[in-house]
Amino acid sequence: MAQFRETPYSVFNYLVDLGDGTEGDIAGGFSEVSNLNAEVTIAEYRRGNAPTNYCTKVPAINKAGDVTLKRGVVGASNINSWLDEVRAGVISKKDVTIKLKSEDPTSDTAVVTWKLKKAMPIKWTGPTLTAKGGSDVAIEELVLSVEYIEQE
Repeated sequence: MAQFRETPYSVFNYLVDLGDGTEGDIAGGFSEVSNLNAEVTIAEYRRGNAPTNYCTKVPAINKAGDVTLKRGVVGASNINSWLDEVRAGVISKKDVTIKLKSEDPTSDTAVVTWKLKKAMPIKWTGPTLTAKGGSDVAIEELVLSVEYIEQE
């Protein structure tokens, strides 16, 4: 259950579990999680004999957006293995968990948890390699298709 407090939590302390137990491992160490979103579409309806001249809006289909994860290239094979399964035609959906932790480094308790239900990789982007400069980190990006998002 989410822990309420008056000031918002910082965004820099979180854990990601791809459903493979790598939450505390370097393979699950993502530097960025973006596009966590859910949407309820609206259907417009009006009876022909309605006394008013406007539509009634009713909730329709629920959708979750695609979630993007970024991490430094560490030579881990968990993302590539999962993507290979999907490319081979295997419907390999997993429940991915993202836990926001408090700023207190001694606390291991999640203050908010998002569960990405039935997530599946749909896009992988490798790092941009350049010979000039040398101070950037090689970053890979994984985009997950998510059926729905639960928050605890």
